[in-house]
Amino acid sequence: MTTPEFTPFGFFAHYDAVDADLLRTVESLGFDTAWLGGSPPADLPWVDPLLSATERIRIVTAIVNIWSAPAQQAGRSWQRIEAAHPGRFILGIGAGHPEIDSGVPYKPYTGLVEYLDGLDEVGVPREGRGLAALAEKSLKLAADRSALAHPYLTPPAHTRWARELLGPDAIIVPEQKVVLTTDPDEARALGRQALDLYLGLTNYLTMLERFAGSKDDLAKPGSDKLIDTLIAYGTPEQIAARLHEHRDAGATQVAIQVLGDPADRPRALGVLARELGL
Repeated sequence: MTTPEFTPFGFFAHYDAVDADLLRTVESLGFDTAWLGGSPPADLPWVDPLLSATERIRIVTAIVNIWSAPAQQAGRSWQRIEAAHPGRFILGIGAGHPEIDSGVPYKPYTGLVEYLDGLDEVGVPREGRGLAALAEKSLKLAADRSALAHPYLTPPAHTRWARELLGPDAIIVPEQKVVLTTDPDEARALGRQALDLYLGLTNYLTMLERFAGSKDDLAKPGSDKLIDTLIAYGTPEQIAARLHEHRDAGATQVAIQVLGDPADRPRALGVLARELGL
């Protein structure tokens, strides 16, 4: 396989919130990659019909959880999908969170290394897999042993640091939440709803205290300063400016997650796609 190439902007949503119609719309708007979040089972049966229903768009799992999806089974799923849709699927993996993945021996870095070893054994190449990464060790592991690093819930300051850490050749794709509204109260309410889980997870709190705010900012439900740092809202021009901040900081691609009414997502994506020149 060759190293995947990415256009400047991609699409992010939870995997069970995306159907064929939405993905066809996303593809028609000019997005080349769908980053589909959640922790799906290792057999990944939903990927095949989505790729069959579209022509060009790539899917990246964001992420398959290494504690709940065995490496060999996930690797066989990658082989099945790659055989049917060459070059259109990347197996994104991640170590989850100790607060959620209770009952497992939580050694995330060791677990990721062992999982990557397991993918090696079943023939998943470096170019066919990606790694969720926030901290230095996981970012370097992503660059060394996978196609890409996928930081989630990170501001442009983190993107700049990751680029400086990994150098010019690494593929770095941060996720950015957006709300297409000029009402700060509406945007912040949706932002706080989206951030509630993450403000209770140690690895995100550690990263956010370094790059986005103080401990006081991070106390639930999150200060206005924190929400405004992590959620892009306003006019299409203002949202595009935030997305370009990530690009200017070194992002290969920015994965755009639209918050709010799912029924309004296609319209919002269309507005943003036009503003971004897709």
